[in-house]
Amino acid sequence: MEKIKTTLLNILGLGKIETQKVKISKSLICGITLSLISYNNANAQLTATGQIRTRTEMRAGQGTLQKLSDNHALFTSQRSRLNLGFTGYRFKVFTALQDVRVWGQDASSINRTTTEANNGVMLHEAWAEVMLNDTISSIQNLSLKVGRQEIAYDDQKVLGGLDWLQQGRRHDAIVLKFANKGWIADVGAAFNQNKELPAGTVYNGIPTAYGAGTNGIGTMYKSFQYAYIDKKFFFGDLSFLYFKDDFNKYTSVTSGVPAVTTITSGTGVWSRNTTGIYFNTTIKRKLNLTGSAYYQGGHDKDGRSIKANLASITSTLQVGRKLFVGPGVDYLSGDDGTKTVTASSDNNRFDPLYGTPHKFWGGMDYFYAASGFGKQGLLNYFFKAKYNMKDNLTFLLEVHGFEAANKLSNGTGGTRDSYLGTELDFIVKYNLTKMVNFEAGYSIMKATNSMASAQVKNVTTPDLSPQFAYVTLNIKPNFLAKK
Repeated sequence: MEKIKTTLLNILGLGKIETQKVKISKSLICGITLSLISYNNANAQLTATGQIRTRTEMRAGQGTLQKLSDNHALFTSQRSRLNLGFTGYRFKVFTALQDVRVWGQDASSINRTTTEANNGVMLHEAWAEVMLNDTISSIQNLSLKVGRQEIAYDDQKVLGGLDWLQQGRRHDAIVLKFANKGWIADVGAAFNQNKELPAGTVYNGIPTAYGAGTNGIGTMYKSFQYAYIDKKFFFGDLSFLYFKDDFNKYTSVTSGVPAVTTITSGTGVWSRNTTGIYFNTTIKRKLNLTGSAYYQGGHDKDGRSIKANLASITSTLQVGRKLFVGPGVDYLSGDDGTKTVTASSDNNRFDPLYGTPHKFWGGMDYFYAASGFGKQGLLNYFFKAKYNMKDNLTFLLEVHGFEAANKLSNGTGGTRDSYLGTELDFIVKYNLTKMVNFEAGYSIMKATNSMASAQVKNVTTPDLSPQFAYVTLNIKPNFLAKK
């Protein structure tokens, strides 16, 4: 107690007075100590939140066309997350532990000798951010964010958190972040290994749990480097993105009788470069326009030279206080379906990297999600409407017309009609409270024979009117919130 008293007296400049035998009561010392502790706690912040999200889905051809004789699928999946964050002096830390499972995939009572094959527990995020500028700096923010984290920019067309998927998307990366006077500039990098190695950096790119990438790519990048710059203007904002992802080189050798193909990972990488801009502007407070244009070059994961591009524009007009409507169009280049693809032929198929396909190309996830649809590119003509009936009740309607952006082969030397189908998506969102909300959706596709062709998806006697429906309960508690 005497040491604490002496220290506090020195801090308060009362050391000399104490030497003059001024008595300080123990209660005063304790009060000052508690005040200092309270001051320190006020400058640090602990957050503890969670999420329970259940989604019951009825699939009747969602994601891929099925046969007329196939039965519908019905299941419930659940995401359970626990998020813990702490902000201290010049640093932040955050972790998100999640479990993703389908109801019933695990036994209700597990024998001790049973090996759990459906382990959905994973660390979704775990990062630390260190503030490099002090409190008196004129720069708004200069920080270094290190660890497992979501990386999302702009409308999340090419880089996004993919929140629709129960498991989401995250990256093990390091990002240098800058923000000041309307400018944002991030520079990031990642470098992957399968495990600790005594030598070498060979990476097979095969994840142990969920599929990697978009468009059914199935292979993780070996590394990536990117730069993102955004500037906010009085009319909106404009951003630039350069993203390079690298894939470990490999060789494929076929030999023996019967023939066996052996794939051997080698040294070096094939690098893919994606460069583009995004804009978001509002005209006279009623009309919002967003658009983007990207070019993709370099080499794909199989070493083919890439020459591909994406262009998109979306309009949203506010009609009255509650209704928002607007058309838009997306163009993603693709391969010519009438030509044979070889190792030396160019790849003209734009891959939307690590974005959020569900948000843009239909709720049934036919394009640029997990399947091979879209290899001939895509033209997506769409019209969207949102009606806010109440503060806590919203209706959304989307109509999509899908067309291949390149030629489709009919298998006999000719071409097929490029139109693939029309999709209707209807969604209802209702917020019971700030932490409890419901969402329900229904989608139906009127597919064409071209969509069911061998060039797009080879299905005998396909169901050309696939449907999809879901109901979601989403609870996101804040454990430290005041009542």
